[in-house]
Amino acid sequence: INMNSSEIKEKVLQALDEIRPFLAADGGDISLVSIEEKNKLVNVQLHGACVTCTVNQMTLKHGVEMTIKKYVPQIEKVISIE
Repeated sequence: INMNSSEIKEKVLQALDEIRPFLAADGGDISLVSIEEKNKLVNVQLHGACVTCTVNQMTLKHGVEMTIKKYVPQIEKVISIE
């Protein structure tokens, strides 16, 4: 699937909107930092309770990464930056 940069960003933001209510339920949030298309990478930042939560790496891998890949199949990795 060939998407341009703005389409990719829009899809990633849609994915984050789908995830946000689950994070909010635990007192946290997530925001998009950057998309590195050539590296097939999305950088996100966790906020609130999600920053110190011990399951946040699992949440990131299984929830966030999986949801973003559903919207943007060419993305291979999601990284949370501090």
